[in-house]
Amino acid sequence: MNKSLRIVFMGTPEFAVPMLDTLFHSQHQIVGVITAPDKPAGRGMQLSESDVKRYAVTHHLHLLQPEKLKNEVFLAELRALNADLFVVVAFRMLPEVVWDMPPLGTINLHASLLPNYRGAAPINWAIINGEKETGVTTFKLQHEIDTGQIILREKISIRDDETVGELYHEMMDIGKDVLLKTIDAIASGEYPLLSQDHITDVKHAPKIFKETCRIDWGRDAASIYNLIRGLSPYPAAWTTLQGKTLKIYTAEKLIQSHSKPTGEIETDGKTYLRYTCADGYISLKDIQLEGKKRMSIKEFLRGYKA
Repeated sequence: MNKSLRIVFMGTPEFAVPMLDTLFHSQHQIVGVITAPDKPAGRGMQLSESDVKRYAVTHHLHLLQPEKLKNEVFLAELRALNADLFVVVAFRMLPEVVWDMPPLGTINLHASLLPNYRGAAPINWAIINGEKETGVTTFKLQHEIDTGQIILREKISIRDDETVGELYHEMMDIGKDVLLKTIDAIASGEYPLLSQDHITDVKHAPKIFKETCRIDWGRDAASIYNLIRGLSPYPAAWTTLQGKTLKIYTAEKLIQSHSKPTGEIETDGKTYLRYTCADGYISLKDIQLEGKKRMSIKEFLRGYKA
């Protein structure tokens, strides 16, 4: 059996929770959990806790929520935990004074097959770009984001109709296993390190903004379909309908030549509503019009007047 490591875990969203849970139930010791400060959210602007915080509190783990990662008080608390290794999953960028602190360094689990899809939204962009496979990668942190030495990678196929929400949960499942294998390997002292230093021609995964999600009906059906899948259920691809924002969660692509202007709406008023695009149509299946609840297209058409 490998030796037990003292680990500080850093993460915030739901994606990080299965990884924390796996380490909590492993031979290793979670000596601290770092997560984002509570933030006001919702109409009442009540303080909202991160998913990682809720897990840490439930399992009585030592919790820190620093506003600033270079704060001397926080750094002193972090050093006092005497960790062998820091583990980062879906957290913010760390300053060198943090990631260089533990003797075994800091590792990150990233939701792509590095070096491709470095950045904030790797799962989204893999689907938006029509990839057939993606995966998870563990690597050692260094100065430039997502560029450290690769330890382990595991591939996962992407179905032609898969949404980012579905892939997200599949990647959580494989991610926890890859992370534990990585930490066990580090504990044993025998693990691979593959440099990314000389790799420059890579695909990136920048942050998703509202304008990123707007559908350009002048594009081909496959590209629009992939955009919808890659943003469903959140933040969701959108267009406009009668001057209001229309979010599209699921749709079908119909490749069919036509001579109509792109962005035109066609509907029979009962079963389908579709937009023309460059080489066919996108037929909407699951949508939400501004000010309304999410519903199927048949539900929507019962109250829709063209």
